[in-house]
Amino acid sequence: MTSEEGTQYRFIIADDHPLFRGALRKTIEEMFDGVTIVEAGSLDEVSGELGSNCDIDLVLLDLSMPGMRGFSGLIYLRAQHPGTPVCIVSGAEEAATIRRCMNFGAAGYIPKSQGIEKIRDALGAILSGDTWTPPGIDLDAGDDDEIQALVGRLSTLTPQQVRVLMMLSEGLLNKQIAYELGVSEATVKAHVSAILQKLNVESRTQAVIAANRIEAGQWQTAVAS
Repeated sequence: MTSEEGTQYRFIIADDHPLFRGALRKTIEEMFDGVTIVEAGSLDEVSGELGSNCDIDLVLLDLSMPGMRGFSGLIYLRAQHPGTPVCIVSGAEEAATIRRCMNFGAAGYIPKSQGIEKIRDALGAILSGDTWTPPGIDLDAGDDDEIQALVGRLSTLTPQQVRVLMMLSEGLLNKQIAYELGVSEATVKAHVSAILQKLNVESRTQAVIAANRIEAGQWQTAVAS
């Protein structure tokens, strides 16, 4: 597949397995002329690359690598860089996982078991401005109204609020969060208040419970930037 006239795509392949990154890189290089590919092995590295390069056309993100598990890394990147599409490339194939990623703003979801032709179809669709999920996935099934509303509320958090909520879920105190983020305790308290308001809960404990309902207890400490 040749890039559109005058287009030279730039990708980030984010996966902590070098062999898989290499295989995906080869596939993309065979698809597009003049493509630029940056490899990252952690959420830290992805965030750093996006912070220094605003011309990335697509991030191909694994759900499980250093700095992220569950959906927390996806939520963080979508909040921090809303203009950069993120496509999940994961070994997980459960319909519920795929639906949740799409609800949190992923541009697509490619199971690692998919063949080359499906990867071609997915990347072509996403780079054309569409979304892509495996055939047969019902994106409207599964969650009840309460969970869908909670997903929507979590999506309104700012990047810093996402990081604070992750750290609350790890059991960190305000002073510990302030130290990790390099801000004052007053700033952390302000973030916590905003989180409670956005999630429509009354306490830190309730905020963590709400997050865990989505993340299945898999929130991780966010990257430092």
